[in-house]
Amino acid sequence: MDIRGRAWKLGDNISTDHIISGKYKFKAISSIQDMVPHVLEEVIPDFHLKVRKGDVIVAGRNFGMGSSREHAPLLLKMLGISAIIAGSFARIFFRNSINIGLPVITALRIPKATEEGDILHVDVERGILINMSKGVEEQVKPYPREILDILECGGIIEYVKRYGDLPWQDTR
Repeated sequence: MDIRGRAWKLGDNISTDHIISGKYKFKAISSIQDMVPHVLEEVIPDFHLKVRKGDVIVAGRNFGMGSSREHAPLLLKMLGISAIIAGSFARIFFRNSINIGLPVITALRIPKATEEGDILHVDVERGILINMSKGVEEQVKPYPREILDILECGGIIEYVKRYGDLPWQDTR
């Protein structure tokens, strides 16, 4: 899985409520698609109009903190975000992201070296992150094969449709 995209730079402690406010989840919204215009609206106004397919979010520590709102990573993926690189992630956000096929990568150097608009290259399988704009590279611990398989299928539901079992119950 090879990703190249433009960086969107965010800070520390970006919560699921920053990504999509709870007020939209509990309003009479007919579909998740109706939430798209509100993604990150208080952090980056009109984000849904500015983001492009393949873009990458780069953030500081504790990305996805707060509630376990599964809509947060799903809406980011729906907008075309191809990966999120952060200093650290809230555990449940990390797992929800993997479950929907959105790579989330913990890194120390790239988040500090990246500015808005930099071009990033992410080799998910080998755990290599490169800020092409700055010439900064970071090696991170690659995902285990089971997680890579889930990501390559586009999420855990697609994985189960394809293989019939979860990777840790693999009978292939």
